[in-house]
Amino acid sequence: MANIKLATLGGGCFWCIEAALNSVEGVLKAISGYSGGVIENPTYQQICQGDSGHAEVIQVEFDQDIISFEQLLMFFFQLHDPTQLNRQGNDIGTQYRSVIYYHDNAQRLEAMKQISELNNLKIWPSPIVTEISPVSTFYPAEDYHQNYANENTEQPYCTFIVTPKLEKFKYKFKSYLKNI
Repeated sequence: MANIKLATLGGGCFWCIEAALNSVEGVLKAISGYSGGVIENPTYQQICQGDSGHAEVIQVEFDQDIISFEQLLMFFFQLHDPTQLNRQGNDIGTQYRSVIYYHDNAQRLEAMKQISELNNLKIWPSPIVTEISPVSTFYPAEDYHQNYANENTEQPYCTFIVTPKLEKFKYKFKSYLKNI
């Protein structure tokens, strides 16, 4: 019987992280959405205003017998710059913050451990600013955001930002990918 768990991660724009994690063996589904704010059932327009308190996140349903939360965090930290406070590249605002919404104490401890280890390795020139908070209500993003990177490869943001990240991710972690 599968050991199904949830992880909720935010690393800036959700399109890239969703596409990457949906390609990983053991991930049943990764859904773009919003979490951490005060507005119920927020819209993308409300999120973009930057005052909803929500972050763009991915909620990942995964089989922990195949892929661990630790491995998901390893991917997460490779897919964005966790040292940028409330931004990723040109995307600026609290909605683009780096955040791990933990679902249990084991996830909280693992997130703290990985951040400490990565900071000690000094991979980035600045310390990691990823927020670690208890999970709150997850609101799936609008349908057009789901699988956006794969369905909109000609869109300029996807062409110049998302696709190169995905290619690098798939090359580096090819042994973790689904055989599609």
